[in-house]
Amino acid sequence: MEQLFSYGTLRSKEVQMRLFNKTLTSTPDQLLGYKLKSLKIEEEFGMADYVVVVPSDNHEDTIHGVVFNVTTEDLAKVDLFESNAYRRVSVKLNSGITAWVYMES
Repeated sequence: MEQLFSYGTLRSKEVQMRLFNKTLTSTPDQLLGYKLKSLKIEEEFGMADYVVVVPSDNHEDTIHGVVFNVTTEDLAKVDLFESNAYRRVSVKLNSGITAWVYMES
């Protein structure tokens, strides 16, 4: 199993059902030393507002989110779901868990 940290859209049960055809179990966690930045992404019907993780100069900045246990196949689906504005990177969370997170490309 892989660990995936989510701070946004993937926490939605509706999105999980569309993407994985199941809902995921999550555990709250935090990503320290990073912050969220506003991002506009062009979609089928225009521009949409999202947020993306970026490193912060302040090591006390914290992003609150959840960790999911996902399969390699699930992770491949998320790779396709996320736009090219995001890249998947490995991070250490406040809990000590090493997880994947999608950050600014």
